[in-house]
Amino acid sequence: MCRKIAFLLVVLLFAGCSGDSDDIGIVARVNEAPIYLTQLEFQHDQFQADSVGTYVPSVEKLRIEYGDILADLIVQELVVQDLIHRDLAVTDEEVQKAEEEVRADYPEGAFEQVLVEEYIDLKSWRRQLKYYLAQKKLFQHVLRAQIKIDYKEAEAYYREHISDFYLPESMRILVVRGPSRELVVRAVEKFSQDQNQMDLATAFGEVETREVVVREGRLSAAWRSALEGLKPGQSSDVLTDRLGFEALVLLERSEAKVLAPAQAYPLVEEALLESKLRDTFDLWLSDKLKTAKITVSEHLLAEAVEKDEAETIEPEMPVIQENTEESDNEVAPEDATKN
Repeated sequence: MCRKIAFLLVVLLFAGCSGDSDDIGIVARVNEAPIYLTQLEFQHDQFQADSVGTYVPSVEKLRIEYGDILADLIVQELVVQDLIHRDLAVTDEEVQKAEEEVRADYPEGAFEQVLVEEYIDLKSWRRQLKYYLAQKKLFQHVLRAQIKIDYKEAEAYYREHISDFYLPESMRILVVRGPSRELVVRAVEKFSQDQNQMDLATAFGEVETREVVVREGRLSAAWRSALEGLKPGQSSDVLTDRLGFEALVLLERSEAKVLAPAQAYPLVEEALLESKLRDTFDLWLSDKLKTAKITVSEHLLAEAVEKDEAETIEPEMPVIQENTEESDNEVAPEDATKN
């Protein structure tokens, strides 16, 4: 759906619809709400930051990238406006709470340092955070309520995707590491007695433990050899590598199996819900585009657009979408790209 909007924007970028000096700095309007060039540049900067190596796009590629980003911003603005209409707008308190949760993942002062090092404007970052929260709220409080999943649908999905619910053989293993062979042996003996992993760190300060689940087919040669013939509760001999000493305690061995329908249901529900949410969102967006008034500034990438190209756009192509039946017609990809 966003790709369809992008094709429409290609037409809008060529045709232009607002060249007034008062609109300098505004690249588009969605039902009169402005989208600023700074928003577009911020999103594009983030796109470049994720690129590997030196990124030098051509003018044509830059135009396409800006069109795709602008399409996303238009959709995000439509989401915000819909939530306001439903009295579900994202509040400043919700944005602040989400920001605090992000900051909590960083040491004191590190979050601001990252913003400086990555040349990220805090105001722009907060705006995008608000867009993210709005889309999340739309899905949870508006679209989710429209979706029903019945047991027949779940059963059909389970049968059609039975291979997705196959679990290969696996082992749950406790790895005990230490600086000496003797310390590892003592730690394993203590675990065998009380079956308490946390006690090992207290009793043996230099011993490290971790619990892992590994598919048998993905075991290293050394681990496969060490675990061969062990039963749950038994431990391997102490292994030596360049990082120290370790022993493996086999906690559980799971045979290959296919999840029963009741066990697989949460996974089935999640898959169906994700698919239905995408479809429901597409319908929601199509409905919003029928009534939305979307205009794009002719100043956007004007250097990359020849004036005579704008004259080749067919007059029936919509520049502004309003409450008209004609706005139901979508611009075909081949028509947009041809112009």
